[in-house]
Amino acid sequence: MFRRIEFQPKVQNGLIQVPDEYKQELNKLDDIKVIILVNNKSHKQKDIIDELTENPVPVDGFLSSEEVYSK
Repeated sequence: MFRRIEFQPKVQNGLIQVPDEYKQELNKLDDIKVIILVNNKSHKQKDIIDELTENPVPVDGFLSSEEVYSK
């Protein structure tokens, strides 16, 4: 059975820094399980909508936004 230890680590060069208060305990453990949760606000990946908004694909036969709102 796993026991939960939660902290917000510092990451340096891709390595997670374990706080000093947990280092001794983690050295004694046989098995650990690590789950990384990333805050999307700080590292938002572009999706297809972002990409198309920045680089629209011209398509013949469709009205431009100027044409749509001028009527």
